[in-house]
Amino acid sequence: MNKNLIFPLLIVIASSSYGILSTIVKVAMAHGFTTAQAVQSQYAIGFLLALILFVFTQRSLPKITMKGFFIIVGAGLFTGITGIVYGKSVQYLPASLAVVMLFQFTWIGLFLDCLLHKRLPKRIELISLVFLVGGTILAAGVLDVDLSGLSWKGWAFGFAAAFSFAVFMQFNSKHVEGITTISRLTFMALVSLIIVSIFQAPEVMWNGELFTSELLYFGLALGFFGIILPILLFTVAVPKVGGGTASILSATELPVAIMASVIVLNESLSTLQIVGILVVLVGMTLPTVIEMKKEKQRLKV
Repeated sequence: MNKNLIFPLLIVIASSSYGILSTIVKVAMAHGFTTAQAVQSQYAIGFLLALILFVFTQRSLPKITMKGFFIIVGAGLFTGITGIVYGKSVQYLPASLAVVMLFQFTWIGLFLDCLLHKRLPKRIELISLVFLVGGTILAAGVLDVDLSGLSWKGWAFGFAAAFSFAVFMQFNSKHVEGITTISRLTFMALVSLIIVSIFQAPEVMWNGELFTSELLYFGLALGFFGIILPILLFTVAVPKVGGGTASILSATELPVAIMASVIVLNESLSTLQIVGILVVLVGMTLPTVIEMKKEKQRLKV
C-alpha cells in the first residue's frame, strides 16, 4: 500500500468506529439502560481493556515531560467530555441526527487548526469544507423532515460534543516524547474515566450491574469502538497528517453512523440523504487525492 495512504486510512477506520457508537447507545437504551449507564460502561471497560494491553506490552512506566503530561491529560479530558455531552445529545435526538451534530467538528477542527498554527485555510481545505457542509445538510435529512418537535437540548449538546471532539483532535495531533502509543492510550483512558465518572453513573462499577447484566456487552462494544480502536489509531495517525486534515478525513463517521442507524434501528433513509452521504465522501477524499497527485508530480521532477 502507498505509504501516503496508510495514515489517512487509519484515521478513516478510527472515525468509522466512532460512527457506530450512537447506534449502540440507542440499542442499550432499548434494553432498559440509560445513556449515563451506557457512557459509563464505555469508559470503564475501555480503561480496563487499555490497562490489560499496558500490563502485557509495557515493561516499565513511561518518563515524560510536564508538557507531554498536560497534552495527554488534555486529550483524555476532552475525550471524556465528548462522551458525556454526545451521550446527552443521543438522548434527545435520533441517532443519525446526533452524529450529524457531532460531525460539525470537521469545520470547527479545521478553523481551530488554522488559529493555533496562525495560518489561513488552504484552498483545497475550503473546497472540501463546502462539500462537507453541503453534504451534511442533505445527509441529515433536514430539508424534508419536521424537526420542530426536537428539544433544543439535543442541538446544544450535539454542538458541544463537536467542539469538544475538535479540541481532542488538536491535543492528539501533538507528539509526546518518551511514551509509547499503548501507554498514552492507557493514561488518556484513565483521565477520561475519571471525568466521566464525575458526571455519569459511576455506581454501575461497584453495585455489580456493569459485570452481571447485559450492560457488560454494551460496554465491551462501546469500549472497543469508542476508546481502544479510535484512540490508538488517532494517536498514531493524526500527528502524521495534522489536525486540520484529520478533521476532514474523519468525515467518514457520518455515513457510517447513518448507515448503522438505518440497518440496526430501522431509521428511514431518503434519496437526498444518500446524495448527501456521497457528497460528504467526495469532500472527505479531495485533500488526500490532491496531495497524492502533488506527490507524484514532485517525484517526477
